[in-house]
Parts: sequence; C-alpha cells; structure tokens
Amino acid sequence: MKKLLNTLYVTTEDAYLSLNGETVEVIFGDDTHKQIPLHTLNGIVSFSYKGASPALMGKCAETGVLLSLFTPFGKYLCDTGNCTNGNVYLRRTQFRWADDETKSLSVVKNMMIGKLYNAKYLILHYMRDHPLQIDCEKIRLAADRIGTYLEALETAENRDSIRGIEGNAAAEYFGVFNELILQNKDTFSFERRSRRPPTDPVNCLLSFAYALLANECSAALRSVGLDPFVGFMHTDRPGRCSLSLDMMEELRSVFADRFVLTLINNRIVNEKSFTFMDNGAVILNDDVRKRFLSEWQAKKREEIVHPFLKEKIQWGLVPYVQALLISRLMRGDLDGYPPFLKK
Repeated sequence: MKKLLNTLYVTTEDAYLSLNGETVEVIFGDDTHKQIPLHTLNGIVSFSYKGASPALMGKCAETGVLLSLFTPFGKYLCDTGNCTNGNVYLRRTQFRWADDETKSLSVVKNMMIGKLYNAKYLILHYMRDHPLQIDCEKIRLAADRIGTYLEALETAENRDSIRGIEGNAAAEYFGVFNELILQNKDTFSFERRSRRPPTDPVNCLLSFAYALLANECSAALRSVGLDPFVGFMHTDRPGRCSLSLDMMEELRSVFADRFVLTLINNRIVNEKSFTFMDNGAVILNDDVRKRFLSEWQAKKREEIVHPFLKEKIQWGLVPYVQALLISRLMRGDLDGYPPFLKK
C-alpha cells in the first residue's frame, strides 16, 4: 500500500518557494523560514502570490510531487502535474472509455451510486447521533427521496439522465444540510450552495474543502498514470480536471462536508474566522486557514476500513485507492468500478 506522506501547505501571501539541492525552502523576504526535504512530501499547496522557482517546479514535475498554486482566496491557478510519467497505454484506454457512452455510463453510474449512498448515510448518521437537535422527520423524508433516486440510477440509460438524477438528489441533500449544523446557527445558517464567490461562511468552508479534495484526487489519479482532465461525467473544458471532479463526488459528503460540519459543530470556527467583502464574498482569515489545513491533515491521518479492500487505511489514501481501482478496471482486472461506500 502506498505510504501517506505529508503535504506542505503555504498560506502566507508573500512566501516564495525555492529549491536548494533536494530541499524545499520557504522564503519570506531575504530570510529562509523553513526547509523541508522534498522526498518527505506527497504534495505542496501554495496560497501565495509569489509562487515558486522554476527549479522547484521542474523538480516537482520530475519526481511526481504535485505542486499546486492557489490565490490567497482559494482559487485554483495551476499545478505541476506531469502526465508524461506513467503508462501511455492506460491513458489511451482512458480516452477511448471517455468517448464510449456505454463504458462511461457504467463508471458514472457506480460513482453516482457512491455519491447518493454516502449523502444518505451522512444525514441519517447525524439524525441517529443527534435526534433531539435535528428535525428527524425532515431527514427521513430526504433520505427516502435520495433512496428513490438511488434506485433510479439502476435504469438510467445515458449520462444526461444520470446528471438529472444527481441534481435532484443533491437538492434533497442540501435541502436538509442546515439541520446538520448544531452550533452557532446565527453565523452558520445554510440556505443553498453558492460559489464563485461563496457568499456565506458555510459555503466559504465548503468551497475551500472541495478545492482541497479535488487537488487530492488529481494527485491520486496522476500517481496511477491516469489523466485527471479526461472524465466520464463532467464534460471536457480547458483547465478543468474532469476526472478529479468525477471521482471526488462520492467523497464530498462523507469527507469534505463532514469535515466542515465538524469544524462548525466543535466551534473550531466562528464569525471572527471570516472576512466579509464589499462584493458579498466571504473569505477565510489567514490564521483560520492555517487551522483549517492543520485539521485537514489530521483528518487524512485517521484510519478507516476501506469497504472494498476490507483493510484499514488512512482517510488520506482513499483517493489513491479509488484511482487505483479505476486503473484496474481499465486494464481488465475488475468487472466494474467499486465505489467508496461509507459504512
């Protein structure tokens, strides 16, 4: 099993990343703030405007350490992913599958089964754990409707119909999401998803978590030789990692959403954690972003039993395992894609 290495998160806006031998240096002005051996890292995520040296970017591309650049507000810019490393025959198979409606449909169905199953699992889990704080009848109705959409996936005949089913199920899920927020509801009241930019604290946290999860999925796909830009459900668009977005669908609720709910319900974040901009956007403050990333890393180290492998692995390895299962499917080692179903 792949070892879960560390991810270096750089949150200071004026930090510059450089390479010194085999060591990453984080530089503020003329001072070297931190030095980290490159071989200990799985990825580098920078929220700095100053970026990184060409030498470091080249070394990351060469060694497979994914260096991803975001704005300080969390908008993805680019990364050093290098699809020339890996199996060209696997990628050719991936491209053929993406153009084949029947093969794509089989993968998309299972991914969406994972998404809807996990969404239903999460809301029922919160209802069981907090029956006195949650409108249980509202949750049951939403869970039943999501269950109906799960059944509808079995007979879906094309990707467009699956997109419609997924959209309806997502509306049911987010329609009760506010019930899962148990603390400080004056600040953390959720009505609907808003993005680009997020316009309330809950959406701010969700958008940041989704950006990180998509980045984890991209790194996992590249590590097994797949192209994260060529997906099966999300359509091709320049600069969009469509397969990463496909793969993260089944992990949104049980990893990213649950993580955000934990931050809120454990009072790790509060109203002072955010800056409310004149244009209506809401962004995380720098110190809270650091805490967010620290908690994210801790979450990745938690152990779970993978439902398909029946083995204990760390949460942070789940994207890698799912990417590996996609590659095994395309090589003919599996009859179907096994979605991640949280137990």
